[in-house]
Amino acid sequence: MSEMEEQIHEGKTFEKVVYTGQVVKNRSFENCIFRHCDLSNSDFSSSKFTDCRFVNCNLSMIKLRGSKVSDVHFKECKMLGILFGDCADFLFCVSFENSVLDYSSFTNKKMPKTTFVNCSMKQVTFNDLDLTKAKFENTDLMDATFRDVVLTQADFTTAKNYRIDPELNVLKKAKFSLYGVPGLLTKYDITIE
Repeated sequence: MSEMEEQIHEGKTFEKVVYTGQVVKNRSFENCIFRHCDLSNSDFSSSKFTDCRFVNCNLSMIKLRGSKVSDVHFKECKMLGILFGDCADFLFCVSFENSVLDYSSFTNKKMPKTTFVNCSMKQVTFNDLDLTKAKFENTDLMDATFRDVVLTQADFTTAKNYRIDPELNVLKKAKFSLYGVPGLLTKYDITIE
């Protein structure tokens, strides 16, 4: 029987598990660590991840519909095309470090104080969510879209390549570097020298 077949996992470490394209719904993972695992294209819908850490994993295109994701940290992970908006809202809490989240989507979530450190977030969609006090440290937001996002006190001072329309988002007391200001004025088609 595979390591993932059990329904409840507590305090386990999963090392170098390759479980691609599998359906493993309704699982519970609490205080688990995933290292060098490939779970890409798998379906973990209706599962629960609490106080878990993913390190150097491939989670691209993983399905998390209805899953509870609470206090989960992703470090050095490949996470292409994940629809985080499909996760359950209750206690949703994530953080990202040195990870690639290109083409992923965050919609309809409350994510205050979320940290994105040294991440690639190219063409990520941010819609209808609360990122109050979020931190985008050394994060590349090339072609990411922000619409109806609360970015109150969010920190973009070291982020790059972002384009955020101040008329479509809440930017009260958000922090930007002078270098990044053109990303707030893109829609006006002006040249800043």
